[in-house]
Amino acid sequence: MQTSPQDILSATPDPLAPAVWRRLACMGYELVVLFGVVMLTGLFYGAVTQQRHALQGQLGLRVLLVLAIGLYFVVFWVRGGQTLPMKTWHIRLVSRDGGRVTPGRAIARYLLAWLWLLPALAIAHFSGLSSGAAFSGAIAAGILGYAGLTRLHPSRQFWHDVVCGTRLIDSRQPPSAA
Repeated sequence: MQTSPQDILSATPDPLAPAVWRRLACMGYELVVLFGVVMLTGLFYGAVTQQRHALQGQLGLRVLLVLAIGLYFVVFWVRGGQTLPMKTWHIRLVSRDGGRVTPGRAIARYLLAWLWLLPALAIAHFSGLSSGAAFSGAIAAGILGYAGLTRLHPSRQFWHDVVCGTRLIDSRQPPSAA
């Protein structure tokens, strides 16, 4: 039996998917934890390269930060499906079938998760936004717009999860419900 686009859009949401507001709250908490990851990575980079000025070695620091943040997420997603903020908000990352996430899927998810920010960053950059408030507003609008796309998916998952074959579930649910 073939499914039409109408059937897909009218399908009931996945009962295991956490509400979008919980996922966004978890993301806010994640930013607090990432502040520490970024600070420690910057301290390490500065000590190793003997960086004396903030404008010195910017590219190397940026590359190292992207790698460090990626390592943080991939390790936690592969080992147990949860970072500390995800544990706090009872959110777990699993594969589409409910099993553990493979390293390849975790890396792909990390790379595709940049879709949260890249379009908003590009718009802010090319429109010439110079004030911090306007730039922050553009980023916030991009994040909310991307989160709103979950309403278009029948199981209410983020698009990068759909592409990577992963999904976020409420970890308070019994495993037999999956």
